[in-house]
Amino acid sequence: MISTTKHFSLLAGFLCCFVFFSCDTEKPIETAKQTVISAEPEMTEIPHSIVAKYPHDTTAFTEGFLFHNGKLFESTGSTEYYPYGKSSFGILDLEKGKLDIKSELDKKVYFGEGIVILNEKIYQLTYTTQIGFVYDLKTFKKIDQFHYANKEGWGLTTNGKELIYSDGTFNLTFMNPETFQVTKTLAVKENGYGLDNINELEYINGFIYANVWMSNYIAKIDAQTGKVVAKLNLNPLLAEVKATHPSSLEMNGIAYDSISKRFLVTGKFWPTVFEIKFDL
Repeated sequence: MISTTKHFSLLAGFLCCFVFFSCDTEKPIETAKQTVISAEPEMTEIPHSIVAKYPHDTTAFTEGFLFHNGKLFESTGSTEYYPYGKSSFGILDLEKGKLDIKSELDKKVYFGEGIVILNEKIYQLTYTTQIGFVYDLKTFKKIDQFHYANKEGWGLTTNGKELIYSDGTFNLTFMNPETFQVTKTLAVKENGYGLDNINELEYINGFIYANVWMSNYIAKIDAQTGKVVAKLNLNPLLAEVKATHPSSLEMNGIAYDSISKRFLVTGKFWPTVFEIKFDL
């Protein structure tokens, strides 16, 4: 399906022939007495520093990124029209930038999206087929699949109890990992407006860090209220990778190791994984 979706971003990287812009905001909030936009403080920008850089496969269209027991997992998406890409997931060797693929989907049928690990299982979303897959963490064998009503599946994370996934809108959906029933939907808002195009996710200490598609910002979201409380501006990282690899697209990939306290980011077709440091 090629429509007003992030496939435009994919095909722009593959074919360099599409340009796309999307905007979806809600109506301004009105006060009880006056029809004016509510004034809120300017969004806090989180200062950060680069700790280290690692190689990354420039054929990888990154969709999921996470640490589990010290291992870095990555999932990728691809269509049948891109000969070098795969819809897969595996364990990434940080020093070599090579992905040890553990499972691969038929890219003629499925476009692989975000992954998360919970209760010794790996959960994987697909783009427009409304199907998710479940794998055994030890054997990487597919053991189950599930259906979701959202038209699209994008990023995936967990709060330790529920699966939390994005679908390209400003809503996050919480799902029971055993029954696959939706437990709640959380609207993400920045200064009173819905923050659309939420993509890859990482849950850290009560907050959800989210890539925003078609930008190089990471939003820090209160997991209870949905309010964006701060943002990371990582546009300089995109400028750096484009200087050496012009085909690099927007960033998409957030991985946090709660043991070593490492925070890694990367992007679609990026040649680099960056380890950054900031106050969580």
